[in-house]
Amino acid sequence: MNRMRAPLFLEEEQVRKHLRMEELIPAMEKALIDFSAGKVTQPVRSVIAVDPPGGFFGMMPALTLDGLGIKIVTFYASNADRGIPTHMATIFLVDPETGTPLAVMDGTLITEMRTAAVSAAATKLLGSPDAKVLAILGSGVQARSHVEALRLVRNFDEIRVWSPTKAHAEQLAKEIGAKAMSAEEAVRGADVVVTATNSKTAVLKGSWLKPGCHVNAVGACRPDWRELDDEAMANIVFVDSREAAIKESGDVILSRTKIHVELGEALAGKVPPRANETTVFKSLGMAVEDIAAALLVYESARL
Repeated sequence: MNRMRAPLFLEEEQVRKHLRMEELIPAMEKALIDFSAGKVTQPVRSVIAVDPPGGFFGMMPALTLDGLGIKIVTFYASNADRGIPTHMATIFLVDPETGTPLAVMDGTLITEMRTAAVSAAATKLLGSPDAKVLAILGSGVQARSHVEALRLVRNFDEIRVWSPTKAHAEQLAKEIGAKAMSAEEAVRGADVVVTATNSKTAVLKGSWLKPGCHVNAVGACRPDWRELDDEAMANIVFVDSREAAIKESGDVILSRTKIHVELGEALAGKVPPRANETTVFKSLGMAVEDIAAALLVYESARL
């Protein structure tokens, strides 16, 4: 009789020890390619609104070629006032062959890192090869994670930071060797732009964008929230999931933009990358990314 191993329980610091951005970026490329090729079973995330206090509870399951699991994610904007994370997550992995629980792990760091790794994959494909100036709109964990990931795919001479809270922008700039400035100053002339804010209205104007630049749009994950104005969304738009974007992305829905292709299709070489044009990657985050990242952690931790 086979004895089942007890599932692993991994806290954030243990996850950090077993997850490397250098390995995560290619894992995300594979996950996106598999997803767009129809090799993944992944319903669009199911979300329960928690009112009061105005939070969201999201369930994100996926069956991939390599694994099976679900991420539970919560988003409470009011947590910022309490000094605790606005986003928190837990990932549950099971054995696809038997349904046996394999691991329960903190998903908050995985969410941060995999989101930035996907943006890095998009930037590697769509950004100018000689990109030198990076603009980050936002100053939270995603801003920090994106700097780490994007530095692995491009050599930036200058990083510019803006945040709705000036003190936060200055703190981040000090940490990463960047300059804090207004949103418009940060974006004008930048080769790569990241929007990673909790804003519900546009913080990025298309008129500021340098022709040929690449934008990774990470915030605005609800159908009535925006980070980019209509002019910014009138460029060549890539998404992680077409189905999710037309249901969840306010930037896509409210601008009535035409989605060019899913990033996984472009990564698979099925369409030209359009690297000479101004491109926008609208990232919503997918369970397939979480499962792929969690499997990297699990395989390393169980050794």
